[in-house]
Amino acid sequence: MSDKKYPEVQTGEVLLKVEELSQHFGPLKAVDKVSFDIKKGEVFGLVGESGCGKTTTGRTIIKLYNPTGGNVYFKGQRIGAGLLGYKEAIKSANAQAKEEVAALEADSKANPDKKAENDKTIAEINAKLKETISENKKAMARAKRENANVDRDLVTQIQMIFQDPVASLNPRMTVREIIAEGMVIKGIKDKKYIDEQVYDVLDKVGLVREHAGRYPHEFSGGQKQRIGIARSVVMRPEMIIADEPVSALDVSVQAQVINLLNELREELGLTILFIAHDLSVVKYFSDRIGVMYFGKMVELADSDELFRNPMHPYTRSLLSAIPLPDPNYEKTRQRITYAPLRDHDYSVEKPSFREVVPGHFVLCSDSEEKKYRESVEG
Repeated sequence: MSDKKYPEVQTGEVLLKVEELSQHFGPLKAVDKVSFDIKKGEVFGLVGESGCGKTTTGRTIIKLYNPTGGNVYFKGQRIGAGLLGYKEAIKSANAQAKEEVAALEADSKANPDKKAENDKTIAEINAKLKETISENKKAMARAKRENANVDRDLVTQIQMIFQDPVASLNPRMTVREIIAEGMVIKGIKDKKYIDEQVYDVLDKVGLVREHAGRYPHEFSGGQKQRIGIARSVVMRPEMIIADEPVSALDVSVQAQVINLLNELREELGLTILFIAHDLSVVKYFSDRIGVMYFGKMVELADSDELFRNPMHPYTRSLLSAIPLPDPNYEKTRQRITYAPLRDHDYSVEKPSFREVVPGHFVLCSDSEEKKYRESVEG
């Protein structure tokens, strides 16, 4: 497992880098070795059906959970480090060494004249195993220290907008207290400054300063989500994780909130990880899109490229489910179903996440990659 710092992150080309991220809850692999990066200023859409691990990915990035495995880098610094990769490396090295030693010991029994040579090789194997275990244990200790001593100010530069605007707001706090809470936690004590920031951000999200003294139950769903957005924006973050921010809202209000996020993105120079299951909304709002299925990233490409040329059968299934306001199209629209056991044969070839065409990544085997490339060239 590598824990190096990425030069493309440090030079500002990439703001966030997620490497082999895993989040397990007991035997449940909610997120399983997901990798992607988000460039400064872009909107990265993360889509998939409910339960596929989108929200868990976002919560792990912002450190509501410590990752089980993999690394999260933000502005060149590792803010999340999991131990799974190091444990797997030790387990794999142990298994390989055991197999090699067993073969050499069997050879020594069959050929006693080779025993001295084999014993020397066995000693070398054990020494190498000991070194591998030591290196990985040191890396695990370093990862634990970094998780415990992460730069809180750096992590604060990532803020989250939660899916449920009702449950995410404390009903016993006024809007002023909700929005100002982050500033208070950071140690800001100037009440006049805090009030100015609260009023300014309320204006930015389309509310008025009179709303500051009210409680959450006095607002509609759309207004509550605007309060949630204000709570995130007031911290002047560089990145926002928007976890299905419009799924609980009426369609007309959804458009208002999406347009608000677009305006804030332009005005404040925000980078956004936009989590959703509505592909039509994601296409409108995102520069690049990653598709998740059962905890794994199955496809990643530019928004236009993904809609124009979907490769993975699950992505094609999602796209076929998008309704259009066209009665003639709807009469003939063919739904594509996705059945992993039917659509893939991984009994011999194992899949990996690979770049099939420039900028377009798909989880596939060698034979599937060949088929996808032929479909593009054809």
